[in-house]
Amino acid sequence: MLTVRERWTGIGGSAVALGAILVFIAAAVLALLLFQPASSGGAIFTSYTWNVLRFTLLQAALSTALATGLAIPVALSLARRPHFFGRIWILRLMALPMGLPVLVVSLGLIAVWGRQGIANDLLLTLGLSEPISIYGLSGILLAHIFFNLPLACRLMVASLERLPGEYWKLAASLRLTPLSLFRFIEWPALRQVLPGIAGLIFMLCATSFTIVLVLGGGPAATTLEVAIYQSLRFDFDPPRAIALSLLQIALTGLVLALLGLVKRAEENGTTLAAPSRRFDGWTGTALVWDVVTIAMAVLFLLLPLLAVFMSGLRADLGRLLTSSAFMQAAATSAAIAVASTLLASFVSICIIKGRLAVTDLRDAGKAGRTYRGLLGASSSLVLLVPPVVLGTGWFLLLRPVGDVSCIAPFLVSIINALMALPFVMRVLEPSMQTHHDRTSRLVAGLGISGVWKLWHIDRPVLLKPALLALSFAMALSLGDLGAVALFGSNDFVTLPWLLYSRLSSYRTADADGLALILGVLCLLLTIAGTFERPTERSGHAAG
Repeated sequence: MLTVRERWTGIGGSAVALGAILVFIAAAVLALLLFQPASSGGAIFTSYTWNVLRFTLLQAALSTALATGLAIPVALSLARRPHFFGRIWILRLMALPMGLPVLVVSLGLIAVWGRQGIANDLLLTLGLSEPISIYGLSGILLAHIFFNLPLACRLMVASLERLPGEYWKLAASLRLTPLSLFRFIEWPALRQVLPGIAGLIFMLCATSFTIVLVLGGGPAATTLEVAIYQSLRFDFDPPRAIALSLLQIALTGLVLALLGLVKRAEENGTTLAAPSRRFDGWTGTALVWDVVTIAMAVLFLLLPLLAVFMSGLRADLGRLLTSSAFMQAAATSAAIAVASTLLASFVSICIIKGRLAVTDLRDAGKAGRTYRGLLGASSSLVLLVPPVVLGTGWFLLLRPVGDVSCIAPFLVSIINALMALPFVMRVLEPSMQTHHDRTSRLVAGLGISGVWKLWHIDRPVLLKPALLALSFAMALSLGDLGAVALFGSNDFVTLPWLLYSRLSSYRTADADGLALILGVLCLLLTIAGTFERPTERSGHAAG
């Protein structure tokens, strides 16, 4: 229960936050729609435009099929072996790609699968003369599998682990074969979550930027976002950039609409909540299959990370860390990361408090429910209008006013904050909702408010999820190349842009060293958010 002042403060703050998000995104979209080029000869939607759209859909569809298809056997093996030594570390390893910058992982994939990489050296040793090509469609698919297979696998394992223990007891008593187990128990569980997983991966692959920029290899392997970047950065062809941006918005809007039609997985049936103990997989054949499957997945994920680590150690790290270029880029990246993280956190808290305030209203009605739903959907607007499209719109909007590079740090900070918004809200809202339900009546009855409530009531419960959200948002901003790609220059350099510049100029030793530094920084930030201090653990135990 909220006081009248808290309720209307929450609604008012959320309205301001929502209005700011809508104005920022709408201004970029309107700049695209209303831009009048000096000379608009020729068709905007050319064969090149449709070729880019076709390749975007092709690589996203293939990446989704391969990532989800390969994740199924790995998830089945992990679910069938719930107690083997090291399983928890394998699951943690599968969460690692989400905390690493895409540019860093791309360098690791090049080191493993490139022309002089480990995989091609092995093939040549075996007498095969045709090397694996890391550039073009094959490289893009390989990178998308690296990032999305672990995501799909973790979601599938979670779905399989939710199955009631009675299922496995009944299957053992009926002596079901492995094929029958998959058909009647495992596949129905996977089938419920598969559409949502596939839709999410398709959206991530369709809006992929850095992977395609680094591994695309030329015009034949270009997605919409990379083509937008090239149209403005290299060709300065605003009409083509506008056409591609509108196509990108239409594509992401269609995918989001289709995702909204996917039903969430529901748990049906009655269970006695018996402990889940599996009786299958005791045969030697099943054991060998599971060990080989899990080992190959671990090797696929570990090799690029180890390659980045080993290549980075061979670089002159002391020189890189003390160079003026690194210090300038690090200071710029840190400033942008802090600003975007604080902005994303502030906006998220405003939106969440607004949703809680609307829920607290007894007579909210249809208008209140609509407003609450609109607040919840506001964090996903960056999926509808991706960062490169936002940057393009604001570039066209501000170009007649003056030097865009002067305002670039502020634009990049805002765009990074919008990128982090979905994650920050996903972490904070459940914790704030539960905390509100448990304490609001007691706090209102005791008349506790203000700083005292924030420090003594909210801080002990919400500190850990807040640290997790802040650390991941900062790591995301620190390692992002997409927002800065349009505005990067000699006067505006971030760590990812410096790394990309060194890679583009074939200074691979410096690029390897910078990749190691950037990867370690992002990993430390991610780990810091999940670290629980001993005082917190003892406090929870005492409570």
